[in-house]
Amino acid sequence: MESRTTKQAKREFLRTVAIITVSDRGARGEREDASGQALHDLLTRHGFDVCYQTIVPDEAEVISQAIRECAVVKRVALVLTTGGTGVSPRDVTPEATRAVIERLVPGMAEAMRAANLLKTPHAMLSRAVVGIRGATLVINLPGSPTGAVENLSVLLGALPHALDKIQGDMSDCARPAGG
Repeated sequence: MESRTTKQAKREFLRTVAIITVSDRGARGEREDASGQALHDLLTRHGFDVCYQTIVPDEAEVISQAIRECAVVKRVALVLTTGGTGVSPRDVTPEATRAVIERLVPGMAEAMRAANLLKTPHAMLSRAVVGIRGATLVINLPGSPTGAVENLSVLLGALPHALDKIQGDMSDCARPAGG
C-alpha cells in the first residue's frame, strides 16, 4: 500500500510539464514565444507545474534530443511541443517525435484534429502525433498560440487519466453509463 507521502509525490509528478517551442526564428531570438507562454498560462490555470521551457530550431535531431532530455533526464510527466506540425518543408516535429516515442496514442491526435476541423479546414493539414516515451506523454501542438491552446484544451479532460495510466495505474477504466 502506498504511503500518504508517496501518493502526494505521485500526484505532484503527474502535474509536471515541459514545453518545447519549435521555431527557427524563436530559437534565433527574432520572435517572441507567444505559443509557449499561452500554453504555460493555460496549464498553470489547470494546476500543472511547468518546470521547464525551451525554444529549439526546426531541426529534427535537435527536437528529438529536447524531447529525450525532458522525458529521460528531467523526468516530467508531460512534454508539449508547439510548432512544426504542418506540411511546410521545415515542419519536422512529428518525425522528430516518432523517432523518440515508444508507443503512439493516435486517439488523442485524432481528437485534436476532429475538434478543430469544426473550426477551420486547415486542421486537416496537421500531422501532429501523440505518444509515450517511458513514463512521459508527448503531445505535438500547432505553432500558433490560438491553435496550441485550442488543441490542448481538447485533451485536458483526458490528461489526468492518461497520465495515471502511463504511470501504471491498474484501476478499472470503465465508468457506468451516465456517471
